[in-house]
Amino acid sequence: MSAIDATKNALATIASILEPGSHREPEHPVTDQQPAANEPPLVPEPADADGYTKFGPGPMAAIRFKWTVQRGEDGEYYVHETIGEHSAPVVSGPMTGEAAVRFVDDRESEARQRFEALRTEIAGRAAVAELMRNDRGDV
Repeated sequence: MSAIDATKNALATIASILEPGSHREPEHPVTDQQPAANEPPLVPEPADADGYTKFGPGPMAAIRFKWTVQRGEDGEYYVHETIGEHSAPVVSGPMTGEAAVRFVDDRESEARQRFEALRTEIAGRAAVAELMRNDRGDV
């Protein structure tokens, strides 16, 4: 399975969780500045790229993306991308440390944008469904 397929599958899972009627707001809203209590904090960029880690958006750790840069025995850097806590990583590389950090930042940014677009679409569909129910008198 490619990394792109894995991304699409995870986002589809997130969408199914956020379907109207099954969506549950978190008890404590998560912002970019404040990670959720059960979510590991974002790791600041180390002087060396080895160990640089970011987490993707998502309502549950079981489907949340994680990207970690690791230095290989050959001195090159590799990005390990996982979905959930116990999945096998999709490994990208070799690349320079700077390229690996940029790769992680780009993947995290793309996942966040896709998640926000999906959340907006689901919220819009829920609003339309509510309007239709109200128009029919199904309140």
